[in-house]
This record gives sequence, C-alpha cells and structure tokens, in this order.
Amino acid sequence: MNRMRQQRAREARLYGIVDLGYVACDDCVAVTRSLLAGGVDMLQLRAKNYEEVEICRLARLLVQVCHEQGVPFVVNDFTRVALEVGADGVHLGQEDGDLAGAAAALPEGALVGRSTHSPAQARAAMEEGASYIGFGPLFPTPTKEGRPGIGLDDIPEVEKTVGAQIPVFCIGGIKLDNLDEVLASGARRVVIVSGLLQAPDTEGACREARAHLDC
Repeated sequence: MNRMRQQRAREARLYGIVDLGYVACDDCVAVTRSLLAGGVDMLQLRAKNYEEVEICRLARLLVQVCHEQGVPFVVNDFTRVALEVGADGVHLGQEDGDLAGAAAALPEGALVGRSTHSPAQARAAMEEGASYIGFGPLFPTPTKEGRPGIGLDDIPEVEKTVGAQIPVFCIGGIKLDNLDEVLASGARRVVIVSGLLQAPDTEGACREARAHLDC
C-alpha cells in the first residue's frame, strides 16, 4: 500500500462512508467526489444486503476516485472484495471475523478497522492488531437500528488508553449540530454518515465539519 496513504490514515480526522442505505448505486461516484472535495480524509463503502458482485463493481469505481486524491479507501465487511479491487483495507464489525485473518488475507500494511462499542472492546481490538477503531454509536442512529447510543462519557478513557496507540474514530449519530459537543468530550476524529450524505450540499457540509475539527 502506498506509504502516503498509510500516513494519511494515521493523520485522518474526518472519515466518510458511502452508505448504500442513503446513496443510490448510480450516485456513488458523484457522492464520493463531493466527500473528497469537502475534505474527507478516509472513505469507506458500506453496502449492507447487496450481492458481492455489485459491491465489487462499485468498489472498483470508488477506489480509483479515492486514489486519484491519495485518500485511503476501505471496504466494509468484505475482505475478499478489498483484496480484489486494490482497496487500502477492510472494516469489520464485532461479529465479522478476526482481524488477524483479514490482515493475513490482505497485502502487508493494509488497514484493518474494527467497530467497537465499549472501552473493553476498544482495548481488545487494539490488542488484536486493529489499524484503527470506530467507537460508538455515540447517539442512536438508523444505521445501527436497535442499538442504543453509548453516550460520550467513555470517550476520554478510550482516547487515553487506545487513541495514544491507534486512531479512534467516534461514530454514530454525529451531525454538525452536535459535533462540537462530541469534540468537547475529548474526541479527536469522527465518522459522519447521514449528516453528510443527507445534507443538501454534501461538499459544503464536509467543509463545515472540517472547520469544526480544525479549529
């Protein structure tokens, strides 16, 4: 994997997701370009309940767009797709397989992210060798239907114990109107999904989020 993209992953503050729950397949490339133009540092394709062949088709398109801008591109769940399209890594949920197996299947240095929902899971993911973690959902969100928000109280602990070693991206229900609250709680990096994808101006919403992160 390109060393510059590895470094960008370590330095990333704003992580975007092209989620097919919000974005039509035909709009994926345009939405990706808007997210990148607005300042997203990393990008993931999340395609729940889609056939692997379609995920692979879309991932091939998006990886090219991301790599044109030197932005790391990650595939949610599907390690085989990530390998086939030349993605920079894969992101796995708690029940989506072990990190060591994913890392072994991908080229050396590939990113392997893990979703975590508690400080204990965050520490376990770090010890298992995660390149980075998602921590949340902080607030209830339709993308994690039925899962209550974990709140903001554990962010300082996770940042201190895990964030000193690997990037911690807070996720789940984060929007422009609560981003400052999340950052004030100690978060340094965030994933914003519907708050960007459902905005009237996705690129503009990204720029506004970056202004909050960079101030």
